[in-house]
Amino acid sequence: MEYRHLGKSGLKVPVLSFGTGTFGGKGELFKAWGSTDVAEARRLIDICIDAGVNMFDSADVYSGGTAESVLGEAIKGRPRDRLLISTKATFRSGEGPNDVGSSRHHLVQAVDGALQRLGTDYIDLFQLHGFDASTPVEETLSTLDDLVRAGKLRYIGVSNFSGWHLMKSLAISERYGFARYVANQAYYSLVGRDYEWELMPLAQDQGVGAVVWSPLGWGRLTGKIRRGQPLPANSRLHATADMGPPVPDELLYRVVEALEKVGAEVDKTVPQVALNWLLQRPTVSSVVVGARDEAQLRQNLGAVGWNLTPAQVAELDAASATTRAYPYWHQQGFLERNPNPV
Repeated sequence: MEYRHLGKSGLKVPVLSFGTGTFGGKGELFKAWGSTDVAEARRLIDICIDAGVNMFDSADVYSGGTAESVLGEAIKGRPRDRLLISTKATFRSGEGPNDVGSSRHHLVQAVDGALQRLGTDYIDLFQLHGFDASTPVEETLSTLDDLVRAGKLRYIGVSNFSGWHLMKSLAISERYGFARYVANQAYYSLVGRDYEWELMPLAQDQGVGAVVWSPLGWGRLTGKIRRGQPLPANSRLHATADMGPPVPDELLYRVVEALEKVGAEVDKTVPQVALNWLLQRPTVSSVVVGARDEAQLRQNLGAVGWNLTPAQVAELDAASATTRAYPYWHQQGFLERNPNPV
């Protein structure tokens, strides 16, 4: 397993981390993802650790907190200092008016709840699951700084932020000496490359590592979806397609066909090639993979230990290219002044 620094922090993380969205299976969305219980979770975690994957990602909204509880039970008895636990909060976690967002009230409550469910006294990486425009950024960052100084959090990051959300936060951290975001858990895949437009240049400039979520495009790059064929009966897209990012059919088919071609050249599966492409992108620290069962997990682990050639990367780049939104399409025409991240 390869390990990389998380942004410009001193923390090294595995290039693949394991997502626990399949743990618990409560609610329509998460039931469609999977219903892994504690015994199954222990087995999957064993496989991860044997492969060098020691980072496990969760969130308080995954199955209403059950995913964190299952993860906590599954890691009991293991050396805590050998594991990296990441989780997220800010989405609504209760019916009360303060059970949502990034206020001091909610963040303190959310962190304490996560620690209890996870059965630990600290979280290695705590990420805001989304931006809260109704709370002053200074309040959010001062609260996170207090939690870091109290030893409850080791590192902090964000998820689903716009570029200006993240840059404003980094500027305020610098101004007041608050703990700084070192990670951005972002949606990024061969059928969703918007991350490259603004967040990737920002990440390279500011030293923020990408922790990629849904690297297979909300389940579209599993290799089971083909041009001219119906959606497989067991695809989670039957239940969750409308909840995730839209992808034009022609783009999807073009990308899958390119993945199949490259996969045949390197003797790898469609998902393995899609994941390996991500691991070669600038600013990517770790890619979060999930699995309903052992077979899926082992296939995902096969994405490391080898690399696509530059020509194969370029072929996949071309197949997945789309017109950028303004002003990014305009900036792209002047690479002499606005070079791509490297």
